[in-house]
Amino acid sequence: MEKFHQKPSIYVGEVTIKVKNLDDAVTFYQNIIGLQVLEKTVQQAVLTADGKKPLLTLEQPADVSPKPANTSGLYHFAILLPSRADLSVFLRHLLQTGYPLGAADHYVSEALYLNDPDGNGIEVYRDRPSEEWTWKNNLVEMATEQLDAEGILAESNAEWTGLPPGTIMGHIHLHVGDLKKAEDFYTKGLGFEVVSYYPQAAFLSTGKYHHHIAINTWQGVGAPTPPENSVGLSWYTLVFPDEAEREKAIQQLRRLGAPINQEADYYVTNDPSGNQIRLVV
Repeated sequence: MEKFHQKPSIYVGEVTIKVKNLDDAVTFYQNIIGLQVLEKTVQQAVLTADGKKPLLTLEQPADVSPKPANTSGLYHFAILLPSRADLSVFLRHLLQTGYPLGAADHYVSEALYLNDPDGNGIEVYRDRPSEEWTWKNNLVEMATEQLDAEGILAESNAEWTGLPPGTIMGHIHLHVGDLKKAEDFYTKGLGFEVVSYYPQAAFLSTGKYHHHIAINTWQGVGAPTPPENSVGLSWYTLVFPDEAEREKAIQQLRRLGAPINQEADYYVTNDPSGNQIRLVV
């Protein structure tokens, strides 16, 4: 694993999503994805890959409703595996379960895609070494090509025992209503830079990663924020390298007129499409 998810980068730490039935969701994330339960209450379950650090939290809101179509919010959260061999083990496990999946080679990475029982999007991927990525004019080349599934499966014959301890949250991909407003928020406010464009989408990172955050208008320009109790994204964290970098982002967000509130040891903001972010150090 390379150093794109540690100081001095700003990166996604953990994600919290809303589900219709907590017990069903926990079963899926344990048996299909391979996460472990760290803590569980009647309405919330904190999941982990290493048995110590929260990676994904599931919430069952009161009067929860399905996510309406053509709204902003989560496209997918992306779980980054340490190696291609780990992706091999995970792919074989998925094929054995028969769970529906998609797949793609993005040049910078090899990825598998699936939805949880509530339609929350999930990517599970491995990065190619960064020295193999191609940059032109400060933009990294990415595409969507056919995945070499046979080559991946040949990498390992190890038995699946869940996600490996080195698994982290690699990035998050969001639906927004206005691409330019969202881009300004993440670049001028939070300090990310655009590293790739795709039709109706932009990819942003710090430290020359291929992307920590992606934004798109694939649910339609002007897509509204979904109701608070609907299935989908609740919030995600951005981890700052130190207090000074976080304070710099807070001041930039205030200058943009973005909402910013302090809660305990973190700050909360929302992007222009209502996606909630917790700024942590």
